[in-house]
Order: sequence, then structure tokens, then C-alpha cells
Amino acid sequence: MTTSAEDDTGQPLVQHLTELRDRLLRSILVILVFAVALMAFANDIYAFVAQPLTRYLPEGSSMIATEVASTFLTPFKLVMVVSVCLAMPVILQQIWGFVAPGMYKHEKRIALPLLVSSIILFYAGLAFAYYAVFPLVFGFFSSVVPEGVAYTPDISRFLDTALKLFMAFGIAFEIPIATVLLIWSGAVERESLKQKRPYVIVGCFVIAMLLTPPDIFSQCLLAVPMWLLFEAGIFFSQFLGKREETTEDN
Repeated sequence: MTTSAEDDTGQPLVQHLTELRDRLLRSILVILVFAVALMAFANDIYAFVAQPLTRYLPEGSSMIATEVASTFLTPFKLVMVVSVCLAMPVILQQIWGFVAPGMYKHEKRIALPLLVSSIILFYAGLAFAYYAVFPLVFGFFSSVVPEGVAYTPDISRFLDTALKLFMAFGIAFEIPIATVLLIWSGAVERESLKQKRPYVIVGCFVIAMLLTPPDIFSQCLLAVPMWLLFEAGIFFSQFLGKREETTEDN
């Protein structure tokens, strides 16, 4: 009887852990493949990401490296981040493959489009940060350099700032998905979120203040889209209704 109980309870857990391990390894393998393929273009990728800053540098000025290994480690770090972003569809596919068997059919019909939408919105957030926010932020910083000061940003510090902005906007663009899921799951009511709109707007500006550099341009460029995306989530949630608790077979 003891052996049978172990088979009934232990084996499924072992199988789930084994499947989770395999899916994690597949995701890591895909990331490493992208990293190896992109390593030869590490400097070109860095130059592309830094272009919104370098185009505004004063004439005769350039970026600098203040640490011995930063000329290698900084592009390498960027390549790893880019590899994770490029592998995101595969990572999400592995997540979906792991959780889907435990979902009801009607939940799968909702979850799969939301999963696809989340990666599209994440990429849209990265693109918005690069093409809309970077030129304004770095152009502003370059334009307010005091007279007699040489403006030569460090490549490592620039990358840290750029990645912070990328992640802030990538995550912020997931707000519609989070809003839809909260309403669909019944955690909050749609009308209740509407009533809390003033608090949400204030919260967007507070979050933007914490996640972006200390300038009003980048803060507004993050806070306003966050608010609009929140409104988009409320709007689209009306087409889904609420999640139904059911014992429908998978």
C-alpha cells in the first residue's frame, strides 16, 4: 500500500519536474544558440542601440570605456539580453506547453491569444522605447551640457540606462494583458477599475518616476502610454466576459 501511494502521488510530481527541467533546458539552449550566432555582431548591435545617443554627442566627442574589460563585457551583456528577447516566443511556447494540459478548453481559447498578444506588446514596448523615447531623452541630456564640460558617456553606464528603459517600456506594454486577466478571472470588477482611474493615473506617474531617468520627458513618455494601455485593457475586457468555474474536461 505504501508503494502504491508513492506511485500515485510521487510519480506525477517527478514527471512534472522532469518536464519542467526539459523545457527550461530547451529555452536555455535556444538562448545560447542566438547568443553564439550574434556574438560576431556584438559591436554592431551595440552601435545600433547607442545610435540615439551618439547622433546627439557634441562634435569631436565620443563614448568612453572607463573599465578594462567593459569593451568586451558591455557588448556581451547586450548580446545576451537580445538573445533572450529573440528567444521569447520559444520560451513562451515552452511555458504554454507546460501549463496548457492543466487548463480547461475555454481557458485555452482565452489564454493562447493573450500569450501571443503579450509577446507582441512586449516587442512593441521595446520599439517604442528605442524609436520614440531614446531620441528625446538622450537628445535632451546632450543639449543641457554645461559650457566647459566634455560630454563623454561611459558605454557601460549607457547600456544600464538603455536596458532599464527597454525593460520599463516592455513591461509597461503588458498592462492590457494584466488588466484583461484581472477582470476575466474575477479578481476585480470592470466598473471598479473604472472608478479607480484617478488612482491608476497617479500610480502610472509614480512608477514612471521610479523606472525612468530623472527627466520629465521620459517619465511622461512612460506614464501616459501606461494609462492608455490600462484603458485599452478595460475596453477589450468587455468582449471576454468572466471566467466560468466549470468542471469541463480538457
